[in-house]
Amino acid sequence: MSKLGQLGAKLHRGEVSYDFIGHRKFWFSLSLALVVISLGGLFVRGLALGIEFRGGVEYTVKDIKVTSSTIGDYTDAVKSTNAHGLGDPVVTTLNGNQVRVQTKPLAQDDINRVREAVAKEAGIPVTQVNSQQIGASWGKQIANKAIIALIVFIGLVFLVIWGYFREPKASMAAIIALIHDVTITVGIYALIGFDVTPATVIGVLTILGYSLYDTVVVFDKVRENTRGITGSTRFTYSDATNLAVNQTVVRSINTTVTALLPVGAILVVGTVVLGTGPLKDLSLALFVGIAVGAYSSIFIAPSLLAVFKEREPGMQALNRRITAKRAQAAAAPAPVAVAAGTAPAAAATRSAVQDTPRKTGTAPTPAARPMKATGSGRPQPTRKPRSKRGK
Repeated sequence: MSKLGQLGAKLHRGEVSYDFIGHRKFWFSLSLALVVISLGGLFVRGLALGIEFRGGVEYTVKDIKVTSSTIGDYTDAVKSTNAHGLGDPVVTTLNGNQVRVQTKPLAQDDINRVREAVAKEAGIPVTQVNSQQIGASWGKQIANKAIIALIVFIGLVFLVIWGYFREPKASMAAIIALIHDVTITVGIYALIGFDVTPATVIGVLTILGYSLYDTVVVFDKVRENTRGITGSTRFTYSDATNLAVNQTVVRSINTTVTALLPVGAILVVGTVVLGTGPLKDLSLALFVGIAVGAYSSIFIAPSLLAVFKEREPGMQALNRRITAKRAQAAAAPAPVAVAAGTAPAAAATRSAVQDTPRKTGTAPTPAARPMKATGSGRPQPTRKPRSKRGK
């Protein structure tokens, strides 16, 4: 068995554990810091919306030689047209033999001027430069539908988890962890400056399932460990929840790493080899979302559930009973230790006495028979009557 498998077995049996729930203040603080940074990047820098959302004009040139100065050369060529409302054009290379130029919405005359500048820089006829206008209304429709889908998804998830676990607090903890994951993912997009495209929206909606998958697995183990817990005096709800997280943490790590490896490979290929495109946008959202989702399912969602449940009167009474029992157990060991220490010593003494003949090599001395004095003063062994000798 591998070391990770051995560790997982020890965690499942409770031989080794980490106090996830006991350190929840640290993890809550870390998550709060990440959320604040993400919101800061979102509101200060904003999202770099793709042309599908903001609208504009896109020019594409194929079968040309791409060099290290291609992006700068095409940017300068487009800016030299001084088109009205041009702004900063976005120039990207695709597959090492294509160039894509994106600008803000332009008038028809300015569109033609920019197209001619791109053709001149590429050294090809104007007719070989493909251009298309993209309206912002389509992007707004996609964004509105994505928001509606997110709201409906969260509502359905809340009801499903509530129905499955018969516990609204589990639904609340799962939804808060879900919002936490989406916020951090979108904030990273804002901080990095990657374009938000329809592929990004698809990736963000996809990571919701990954996050909930690990969370539901942990909650199912929590339910198993806490069944009938109010009638017991062994564990508090936090103790049972912490045991559940330890029992499933290795599984969560294995599934997360297995999912991240192919997604990371797609991200590298999409970023380094293919350049800007839907593959990069989709893989980045998946990579960040899966990693953050695994983190929240281990450190955030179970701790939130424990906090919510510990506020119930039944759980508070259980905590008081267990606290009192542990206090009694802590005060009891002193006399027990003396008695426990005496018994082995006595047993060892008896064992030594019994084993002494065997160690010295002498035969054991038979037990002496009772003797009685006779008339001559010579002691004689006492004999039982014949009728009683067999008894």
